[in-house]
Amino acid sequence: MERVGEKQFKCVVCDKIFSCNGNLKQHMRTHTGEKPYKCKVCDKRFSYSGTLNQHMWTHTGENPFKCEICDKSCSGSGHLKEHMRIHTGERPFKCEVCHEGFITSDSQHKHMRTHTGEKPFKCEICHKRFIQSGGLNMHMRVHTGEKPYKCEVCVKTFSQSGSLKKHVRIHTGEKPFKCEVCDKRFIQRGYLMIHMRIHTGVKPFKCEVCDKRFIQSANLKQHMRIHTGDSEIAHVNTYPFKCGVCDKRFNHSGSWKEHIRTHTGEKPFMCEVCNKTFRRSGDRNRHTRTHTGEKPFKCEVCDERFSASGYVMIHMRTHSRLKPFKCEVCNKTFSHNGSLKEHMRIHTGEKPFKCEVCDRTFRRSGARNQHMRTHTGEKPFKCEICDGRFSASAYLMVHMRIHSGVKPFKCEVCDKRFIQSGSLKMHMRTHTGEKPFKCEVCEKRFTTSGSLNLHIRTHTGDK
Repeated sequence: MERVGEKQFKCVVCDKIFSCNGNLKQHMRTHTGEKPYKCKVCDKRFSYSGTLNQHMWTHTGENPFKCEICDKSCSGSGHLKEHMRIHTGERPFKCEVCHEGFITSDSQHKHMRTHTGEKPFKCEICHKRFIQSGGLNMHMRVHTGEKPYKCEVCVKTFSQSGSLKKHVRIHTGEKPFKCEVCDKRFIQRGYLMIHMRIHTGVKPFKCEVCDKRFIQSANLKQHMRIHTGDSEIAHVNTYPFKCGVCDKRFNHSGSWKEHIRTHTGEKPFMCEVCNKTFRRSGDRNRHTRTHTGEKPFKCEVCDERFSASGYVMIHMRTHSRLKPFKCEVCNKTFSHNGSLKEHMRIHTGEKPFKCEVCDRTFRRSGARNQHMRTHTGEKPFKCEICDGRFSASAYLMVHMRIHSGVKPFKCEVCDKRFIQSGSLKMHMRTHTGEKPFKCEVCEKRFTTSGSLNLHIRTHTGDK
């Protein structure tokens, strides 16, 4: 210990300075490993009396630190601080490899093993290795047959507490996981994720015989019976609810009731603002946000916000580059089923949406509506920061990136980022050398149409 001045005590190991000798003595234990405070219940030792006092609450069950948002109680202020990040969304610990954020440094360290491949915990019986000690402990029950978690209602036992928690919901009827698109609720998050594929159109399971795709592996297995010749009975058993009008079958009564409304025209769910009616409550709720402007769902990559979680999932494909919908004519792929349908009109020539003023036709209703504003001069989309106005919401969204600084489109060659995908596309030509715009006079080629137009003036003499 070295005294460096009045009320300044310096650690001789790391040169850290303290205002009192007592604090320095406590600090020295981080170097010496001394742990003078022992728990009388489990003999665990601690460097500080405060840490021991906090530890004692694990034995007494006392949780004096309470979350003001959800009333959860924690045994320590540090645990409460970590818990609060669930509500604030703060994830201060970043993975240096994939940039994923974590609430605690421990979670970050464990995650790093997914990149390094490190599995430090080994089963001594079958030599299988695990990233976390918890994974090894649960695995050991495969060998011991231990199922320490028991349902108090039906006495069924489970090897994991999470499995028991899910099981209990069968008795309580609790369905904590809600679809934000249609308000349907589920017992498990996994069931919700499968259900969301109905809204996003993702079908990850493909038949290797006919290339048809399915939302669930069970649907694929059932479909395979068509090829094996064992289909009709299985279909009736799996889909017991039959529409009396079109003979379509459903595996849930709720889906069947919703379908019936397509025949009856019934729309029992009404918007309180504009009186528009809907077949499903979820459609009505999503529509209501067009009046309130509420966008509660945020993209964790670029912070763009959306009125429905399904839109976030579709948007995420712009980051992941996932495009599961393929055109059978030209093999172009799309991130959304609706985009594929619109694209198909390029091949068919279909333009079903007509302008009532000039009779111009369009492939998309949105393009027609946007075109109508060239006649009316309407610019209904306003920037709340600079009051700039736009004829389309997409133009406003792109414009907002000027204020937010968000540049979601990244060049995979040099990591430069861009506000618009079109800007990235033009930039890529600097790497590929592509010059798709050709002068018809001298056949010189250019990377952008603007450069070509400037060049043309050298022939025409225009300034």
